[in-house]
Amino acid sequence: MEAFERFLHQTYPGQKRFSLEGTDVLVPMLDEIIQGAIESGTGEVIIGMAHRGRLNVLAHVLEKPYVTILSEFGHMKHEEGIPLTDSFGFGYTGDVKYHLGAEHILGERATAELKITLSPNPSHLEFVNPVVEGMTRASQESRAHAGTPEQEVDRTLPILIHGDAAFPGEGVVSETLNLWNLHGYTVGGTIHIIVNNQLGFTTEPQDYRSTLFASDMAKGFEIPIIHVNADDPEAALMAVRMAHAYRDQFNKDILIDLVGYRRWGHNEGDEPGFTQPQMYEIIRSHPTVREIYAHRLQEKGIVSQEEVDAIQEQAFAVLEEARREADASLQPFEQEEVNGLNGHYEESEQPPAVPTQTLMDFNSELLAWPEGFSPNTKLARLLQRRATTLGPEGGIDWGQAEALAFASILADGVPIRLSGQDSERGTFSHRHAVLHNQHSGEVYIPLQHLSQAKATFSIFNSPLTESAVLGFEYGYSVHAPDTLVLWEAQYGDFANVAQVIIDQFIASARAKWKQLSSLVLLLPHGYEGQGPEHSSARLERYLELAAQDNWRVANCTTAAQYFHLLRQQAFNLETHPRPLVVMTPKSLLRHPLAAASLKELAEETFQPVLDDPLALAHTNAVRRVVLCTGKIAIDLLSHASRTQADDVAIARIEMLHPFPVEALKKTLANYPNASEVVWVQEEPLNMGAWSYMSPQLSALLGSRFELNVIARPVRSSPATGFSDLFQFEQERIIEGALSASVTLRNP
Repeated sequence: MEAFERFLHQTYPGQKRFSLEGTDVLVPMLDEIIQGAIESGTGEVIIGMAHRGRLNVLAHVLEKPYVTILSEFGHMKHEEGIPLTDSFGFGYTGDVKYHLGAEHILGERATAELKITLSPNPSHLEFVNPVVEGMTRASQESRAHAGTPEQEVDRTLPILIHGDAAFPGEGVVSETLNLWNLHGYTVGGTIHIIVNNQLGFTTEPQDYRSTLFASDMAKGFEIPIIHVNADDPEAALMAVRMAHAYRDQFNKDILIDLVGYRRWGHNEGDEPGFTQPQMYEIIRSHPTVREIYAHRLQEKGIVSQEEVDAIQEQAFAVLEEARREADASLQPFEQEEVNGLNGHYEESEQPPAVPTQTLMDFNSELLAWPEGFSPNTKLARLLQRRATTLGPEGGIDWGQAEALAFASILADGVPIRLSGQDSERGTFSHRHAVLHNQHSGEVYIPLQHLSQAKATFSIFNSPLTESAVLGFEYGYSVHAPDTLVLWEAQYGDFANVAQVIIDQFIASARAKWKQLSSLVLLLPHGYEGQGPEHSSARLERYLELAAQDNWRVANCTTAAQYFHLLRQQAFNLETHPRPLVVMTPKSLLRHPLAAASLKELAEETFQPVLDDPLALAHTNAVRRVVLCTGKIAIDLLSHASRTQADDVAIARIEMLHPFPVEALKKTLANYPNASEVVWVQEEPLNMGAWSYMSPQLSALLGSRFELNVIARPVRSSPATGFSDLFQFEQERIIEGALSASVTLRNP
């Protein structure tokens, strides 16, 4: 380990590698845990860590070839500051070498195999923690049967490696620790190791924690803590043996505080003597752990100085040979993906239709519960209303359409996992996927008892955290690519608490690490006078991140569209896996114009653009085409003045990204006499979809149409807290869209 670090330091001076020197013993500690995992019959070890020591772990734990690592240094050496992509839209732009992950099969083709996975991680240090826990849970569960997943916690072992400043400093650590004993998130214990440099970048312990030890926060979760000196390899190995035995026996978390130092600055270009002169005066004269241990072995007569020198020389010789091979084979970076589509992908293949009778059978089973089971009487009446919605008059609301979609997906053999705050019932009391016996407290989940189901269904009320839970579900989706994984925000804007997970993992992991996910985000969104914090799911943020076919962003207006969207996402799991961001409704959950009929579910498919049935009856009279998305469309269609606006067509963009070019062209072609397109949104002009739609529409419309926009004025806050002002603004938007005026002045 030391030879590797010293070789990189000498060969690539000034390049960042975030050396492990000072806590080198971490690598043999990981080796010891892995050996114990093999002896325990574990099938997979999943590791999460920040950048410090990652290259050493990649080389010596995951056996990433030296040539590969040195080639990455070579690319940086020759192309420093130049992106490692030709930006032709293939969807992969890469990441720095100390953020990358890897997989390795230990003992491949032997009787006992162990898969080792190191999850990629951005510079946001501890945010990989819940991702690893979610990956672990996915690996531990069997889902190819009806009912609930079967979890075998000894199948997979998670290891989380923390920084001494980050462990007490980053809230996602405590959020993740809180998951350890929760029904929907437990993984049977995690081995935690704090790589304790006694320094955070340039900040000293008295400035980054209020506790005596960096590990003290773990005491609040009743996690045993082992403190060990990083200069004592034998004690360190004893500590990890104890930790693994404890996890094996009790299936609980345990933490090792590996106390060492950092030989260089935060990165190798820093001068630590500027801020810690006394500490680094000591470190410069302090022998390395290799030297300390070699001296101890020499004193015991186990090795000679000549043998120690020979081992070191041999290690350098191997690295030098790898460098020569890397330099000789260094090639310009090449794209590996052949079809990135750069955000213009449109669905070509649709999932098979679900027969009418099958949907009726699903509905009957979803409305049945065991004899003697007594749900709340009011809820029972509400649910039984769903038995009356399958006739020609329709009336299938959002919750019922979702339940039928889930049932059909389970019958297709695709497992489903859904979590979020209050998601079992639904924030707006629309789902009721979990029924509670009023007398015994027993629960019954109809989706786990369908006669046609071929896969498991899981639903959990999450703890009151977004970062840890969303990270967990992302990790689960990555490691269970055959599963439809959904996370629901209580309100859409609460997702901004998990912005790191969204930005650094969900939106960009495919581009950075070629890591694929099909996670679904359900974000309640819509302006209904509930104030700044319960109106906007910040649609603009997801569209700002939309590029290179990285995810889908939808804003459905009908229960039928939502039904088909969920089925499309499940259908695409294998062939075109991408995350899906859905602006879900609140008032539309039970709105008559958003309701579906059985025929729409059985015979139609998801449409990226919905045209205006009323306007299609007199297309030649239409002079203005209003384009909009989400709830504002229903407000426009249901407004009293709609019937008088014969010259206006209202088209709904249901799939915002990828931008539905062909569907929009087809819609606009229906109105040969139209000369104006107006984008209408209820969000302020600097929010919502306008900034994304404006260049897309300008390119599409050309000179045939004049393009205008109606929105709330530019604001710093997404919505007003005054109901009368909200109503006034909403009316002005609707009137402007349905009449000749397209301007909206401040009231």
